[in-house]
Amino acid sequence: MMLPQLGLKGSRDIEQINDRLQYHPTTYEFYTDTSDFTQDGYKKLFDAVQYVQSQGVENIVIHHPMAYGQFHTELIAPENKFPQLYRFIETSTEQLVRLSSDLNIQCLVHGSYANETQFFIHQYSSVEDAQKACFNRLDRFKKMGGNHIMFENSISPIFSYGEPSLEDEIIDHHYRLAFDTSHCFIYVHGNNEKLIASLNHLKPSIVHYHLVDSYGQQHDSLPLGTGKIDWSAVLLVLNQTATSIYEINLKNNDDCREQLQSHHYLMNLAQ
Repeated sequence: MMLPQLGLKGSRDIEQINDRLQYHPTTYEFYTDTSDFTQDGYKKLFDAVQYVQSQGVENIVIHHPMAYGQFHTELIAPENKFPQLYRFIETSTEQLVRLSSDLNIQCLVHGSYANETQFFIHQYSSVEDAQKACFNRLDRFKKMGGNHIMFENSISPIFSYGEPSLEDEIIDHHYRLAFDTSHCFIYVHGNNEKLIASLNHLKPSIVHYHLVDSYGQQHDSLPLGTGKIDWSAVLLVLNQTATSIYEINLKNNDDCREQLQSHHYLMNLAQ
């Protein structure tokens, strides 16, 4: 059984960072948005990473921004129809890879989102063509980022965990994977057996976990123990070499108590 580590998430805001640092996390994951990719914002992000490192945090992950303008940063958005969105995804990923390489940390990119996925799929002749476009882009990002980049699952059909045939294709691409437990649980409609099967199937490729509970119906980002995921079973199949954070919705972003509550819940299960 994997002993839970304390992984926390926050922005580059100093209040959020110091709130998390007082609990001495093993891993800190930075939430980012478009403001972090201006010239000034990027410098502040770079400085924030160095500050967190100086406080003894072993593992740092930077999450690629979730949105640009009115859309999520959906990799299958065609360049010819959405040039600004496409270019932002390119340049921001390049910046994250450079930062991650310079400071020996990790960056995380979503293989897909869900809100506008169907809209973007309709820009292609088939789901298969849209999926191929996603994998082509991920292949480029993998080559660009090497051992500093990982890709996270969504609940969309483009890049998700929970369907063995799609997982086989993902494995064949030799990606370094981030596994969000709630996304997979929602994708398999709240089926714990399928969640555990997915965790087992992808285990050798997983380098990072988002540990988060869910009812398995919609994106709810619940504290561990408040949804329907079988955490006793999950603990038995986690890759012990991977990092993890608790990606929980907070009532107050300057106070990570719901993340800490989730950690205490897992610690009690592991005893």
